[in-house]
Amino acid sequence: MHDPRLDTLANVLTTHSTKVQPGEFVLIEGIDIPPEMVIALIRAVRKADGIPLVELKQNRIQREIILGGDDAGIKLIGEYEIYRMKKVQAYIGIRGSHNITEMSDVPSEALQRYQKHYSRPLNDIRVPKTKWVVLRWPHPAMAQQAKMSTEAFEDYYFDVCTLDYGRMEQAMVPLKSMMEETDEVRIVGENTDLRFSIKDIPVIPCAGEYNIPDGECFTSPIRDSVNGTIHFNTPTIYQGTTFTDIRLRFEAGKIVEASANNTERLNAILDTDEGARYIGEFAIAFNPYITNPMLDILFDEKIAGSFHFTPGQAYEEADNGNRSAVHWDMVMIQTPEHGGGEMFFDGTLVRKDGRFVHPALEGLNPENLK
Repeated sequence: MHDPRLDTLANVLTTHSTKVQPGEFVLIEGIDIPPEMVIALIRAVRKADGIPLVELKQNRIQREIILGGDDAGIKLIGEYEIYRMKKVQAYIGIRGSHNITEMSDVPSEALQRYQKHYSRPLNDIRVPKTKWVVLRWPHPAMAQQAKMSTEAFEDYYFDVCTLDYGRMEQAMVPLKSMMEETDEVRIVGENTDLRFSIKDIPVIPCAGEYNIPDGECFTSPIRDSVNGTIHFNTPTIYQGTTFTDIRLRFEAGKIVEASANNTERLNAILDTDEGARYIGEFAIAFNPYITNPMLDILFDEKIAGSFHFTPGQAYEEADNGNRSAVHWDMVMIQTPEHGGGEMFFDGTLVRKDGRFVHPALEGLNPENLK
């Protein structure tokens, strides 16, 4: 039996996120997702008079390609994918996974080869040159991560992914303006005291255009302005490995000390290249339905009352000049349940314990976005 929620989600992705126009080529990339959702997207693209292209992949097969690949083979795959990406005007990527740690035993050298020859050059085309959106697909493994039943998680997933993003878009306007006028940001929390400047760096509000679920406003710090310490209280998965208790210390923008439950692997990733030890993104999050981490970054980076701080590559839209094969969103939640904390713009308190306290920003608190 056809689930009408698939059509609702496909409509959000094609009319709001990518705004498909007549005659546009739309690449639909599905990784471990059911054919019914792919079909719903094909129909939604055609309803908008767009032209759908489809690529289906499986994570287990991707692992094998990366695991035994060499420079020549991975580079050729990257060139093929880049050629196709240059031909489309929009990209919709839906990524399911039966095993979120599928890449955990792939050596760092193989993952770095894949990033260098495939993922980074492909993203350098996709991100600035197409209208794109990426999202995860609900699966029992995700429900388990979220500590929910499969049925409850599916209901939660569709609520989160199809909320009124137009309303959120309007509520973000004051935050964007305030961040554009800010020089120094200070963040204080448990084992955290961080200062950096965002002066004259563009500010990008995100309300369902690039990520679903969404709900963040991002910029990047001036590259050498970050000083202090931060203790991330949210687990994170990167390159198939789960990290907890990440602590970073910065001097003149650079991560000079880094520790975690797996300090050796953490530092190996941060040593990928020079830019991996500098920050490429700072984002404030406020999706009202997402309140607890579930080891899925597209959800966790949108947790209401959180922010993320990202070692590695800066986005072109909010560019501080940092370049890296790494882009690792690390999340800190500042709600009372997670230790609280404060955020200041040029000495003015704007958020305390995860709630916006500045009058101009109260529209972004959860009760005003549901």
